[in-house]
Amino acid sequence: MRRANVFMHGKSAGTLEELEQGKKYIFRYREGYAGPPISLTIPVTQQEYAFEMFPPFFDGLLPEGAQLEGLLRQRKIDRNDLFSQIVAVGQDLVGAVTVEEQA
Repeated sequence: MRRANVFMHGKSAGTLEELEQGKKYIFRYREGYAGPPISLTIPVTQQEYAFEMFPPFFDGLLPEGAQLEGLLRQRKIDRNDLFSQIVAVGQDLVGAVTVEEQA
């Protein structure tokens, strides 16, 4: 299982967990988080959001085309390992959300 911290405008918003690569993911907002939602499709609530594939919101933040090819080559990441991709580019995403892998 891998985990990443998700930040909104630099403030800790929640945690993205990969339970099974490509098959099972969970996003949870941090207890007490009172900021804006990371996405309109993931409103702020204390329930967890379970996904049977890489969450579409995070998938939409991933690089494409030549940028993706460069990332995969440079970091030696498997094309199907979307969790590693989001962590690799997590500090340089479009918008207010950033992602940082937990140690």
